[in-house]
Amino acid sequence: MSDQNQPKPGDPCWIDLYTSDVDRSIAFYGELFGWTAERAAAEFGGYVTFRQNGLAVAGAMGHTEGDADAPEQWTIYLASTDIQATADKAVAQGGAVVVPPMQVGDLGSMAVLGDAGGVGVGVWQAGTFRGIETAALVTGGKWGNNEGVPSWFELHTRAYDTALDFYRDVFGWQDPFTISDADEFRYTTIHSDSPMLGGVIDASAFLPEGVPGAWTVYFGANDVDKTVAKVVELGGAVVRPAEDSEFGRLATVTDVTGAEFRIGGDKA
Repeated sequence: MSDQNQPKPGDPCWIDLYTSDVDRSIAFYGELFGWTAERAAAEFGGYVTFRQNGLAVAGAMGHTEGDADAPEQWTIYLASTDIQATADKAVAQGGAVVVPPMQVGDLGSMAVLGDAGGVGVGVWQAGTFRGIETAALVTGGKWGNNEGVPSWFELHTRAYDTALDFYRDVFGWQDPFTISDADEFRYTTIHSDSPMLGGVIDASAFLPEGVPGAWTVYFGANDVDKTVAKVVELGGAVVRPAEDSEFGRLATVTDVTGAEFRIGGDKA
């Protein structure tokens, strides 16, 4: 992010992995992106902070006892200056509170909401910790040198118009920019100006039956095909092979426990 010290309200500011096997996840992302892992003290539940060159890029936590059916997934957190007000607005706008706001020491406060389309999204109100510390900027389909960096954040939703209204009202998105509103492709970015950081896509035509959608993260790669091959070598899987698009070369994969994420880079 261009100014991680001052994320705008509603900007993606943190991601964390909910995994059934923390040790395997640490090994996977360490081999794939060169991340190091730092475990927090017991009072923070052994929460893991992933770092790249000493800078925080993501977090991870293990499934709790009795939570055998919990999903393997990445959660994207949006910034808030008043997390309780954000949770209250979410409910008023047709969303739900999944995890109520809670203090995380002096680091900040977190919550997890369900948006008006039924998609989960995290909220982070910064204290001493602002969030992702690496800088990434994707402009005009050019990804630059973003190897292993969370570089783009995207909401896939069946409730496209409803979702846009929800995030405007709840998170204060002031200047979203509609790239396309054609029936075959509807896409709006979070901001009209750089850094855009992410967007919302109407995914109703290709989401599996019964799936409301999801927020997803794209990690940058200097060589997308090489990174996809490494994912498979490390025990992950390919959901959608790498292909060139107007927005760069993109692929969808899962990690060693099945958590889905995307890889983005410059066209081959």
